[in-house]
Amino acid sequence: MAGRLGIDFGTSNTVVAHWDAQQKLSIPISIPEYSAISRITQEDVAIIPSLIHYEIDGRIWIGDQVIKKDLVRSNQTFRWMKRYISNRSPVRVGINGKEITPYQAGEDFLSAVLVSAAQEIDLANEEVGFSVPVEAYEHYENWLVTVAEKAGMPRFRLIDEPSAAALGYGAHIQPGNVYLIFDFGGGTMHASVILIESEQSAATGRRCRVLGKAGKDIGGTTIDQWIFQDILKRNRLYDSDPMVRNFSTHLIVECQRIKEELSKAPVSALHLETGNANYPAIDCTYTTTELEALLDENELYTAINQLIRSSLSIAAERGYREENIQAVLMVGGSSQIPSVQRTLRQQFGRDRVMTDRPLDAVARGAAAFVAGIDFYDHIQHDYAVRFINPDKGGYDYKIVVQKGTVYPTPQPVTRLIAKASYDGQQQLGLAIFEMGEQVARTQLTTELVFDPSGSARLSYVTPQAQEDRSLFWMNEHSPTFLPANPPAVQGEARFEVEFNIDYNKRLTVTARDIQTGQLIYNDYPVVKLI
Repeated sequence: MAGRLGIDFGTSNTVVAHWDAQQKLSIPISIPEYSAISRITQEDVAIIPSLIHYEIDGRIWIGDQVIKKDLVRSNQTFRWMKRYISNRSPVRVGINGKEITPYQAGEDFLSAVLVSAAQEIDLANEEVGFSVPVEAYEHYENWLVTVAEKAGMPRFRLIDEPSAAALGYGAHIQPGNVYLIFDFGGGTMHASVILIESEQSAATGRRCRVLGKAGKDIGGTTIDQWIFQDILKRNRLYDSDPMVRNFSTHLIVECQRIKEELSKAPVSALHLETGNANYPAIDCTYTTTELEALLDENELYTAINQLIRSSLSIAAERGYREENIQAVLMVGGSSQIPSVQRTLRQQFGRDRVMTDRPLDAVARGAAAFVAGIDFYDHIQHDYAVRFINPDKGGYDYKIVVQKGTVYPTPQPVTRLIAKASYDGQQQLGLAIFEMGEQVARTQLTTELVFDPSGSARLSYVTPQAQEDRSLFWMNEHSPTFLPANPPAVQGEARFEVEFNIDYNKRLTVTARDIQTGQLIYNDYPVVKLI
């Protein structure tokens, strides 16, 4: 059975779908050894829990295998890979005398999924579509590409998760209508306003135009963290306590269970054996009302409203307002939390909010995308070149590609001239950055991480670290990538550098030696400069 493959690698769960060329639709596929039926909703969707367990003898267990073997609470089980990779987290877990990074765990996990999917579907000469978060930086996208290449995937493309969700809902989508996609998954939360092109426009090959989109680094794992902190507070415990470290991983699993149970029932109880004689067990009960109060205390509903307003504001600049939205399509396991659905229904009305494809819409849409349904989309972040500003006495940034730029770009967006700093200079370069939202940050925040022993703990994130996360130095390991032969002369205009955005939303560079006429790079991805 041949078909184009779509993969939604999630923080909590991963879904795989394929495009059936004969039936012209996208459907989920089950990878028997790894798949499980969703515990979040009543929906009959086969999903793969984003879990990987490393045994002492070198064996690896993936997805539902980890659950069936009761290894979810093991300190040798890696979770939340996508979230850590997206944040460039330095967290490592010590397993079998080695430190496993989220990048390695994520690669092992996805490689196993890809190999198994290839056995289910004939992928020869077919294309794979990977979904990526709206707020993803190119380092995450490049990591996905590297994993696909190592797994021997012949061709692949990337698509924003909200855009994929619009396609994945399928039956609800009508040409000429405007939709808001609200995607609240394990690691992130996105809102995207989508216009489905008319039949006449679709004849040009375009089917879906993104009018406005925004994202926040808040997901289901964030809620798990809030519950984790609240349980410790209720019991007058601290994550730094060695006793707590011993059962912290167990407690995180229970926090996720409480969150999921309260999406379907009014009460969820916790009883956790600590293994400590002085504090033998933790007992507490959560009601839906208490969970909603905790979410409100952490300003979740405020964040949702801000996110939606931001995407609507961008769409309004293109002439589309809130009243033009035909329906709101909710995606992601965390979108099934009743109070989250209520927040959107209060703004858009009950009849416009749809919740029937929360888990597989993104994977379905990614499969449809690589089957030929294209997008008129734009980039989410600014790209800039860093330079020394004498007036400020420090660094400043020159934007070379503005966020909102439609991709792929038909011609160079910006041209720069690189000049030599001194006589005899043999290597010239530019420090190229991808810039997220630049917001003044003055307060410490916390995030839940796993230390090398596998124990969960709360880690403070300083304002400087938060700012650093919004700036990604794309060519940090190759800042001088322009070889001058013969050597340059001080002040000489030596290289002409052009920037473009390719089909996979990557910043590319074309560089030519002005003196020799030699083409050094031609539409080469910046993240691959070496």
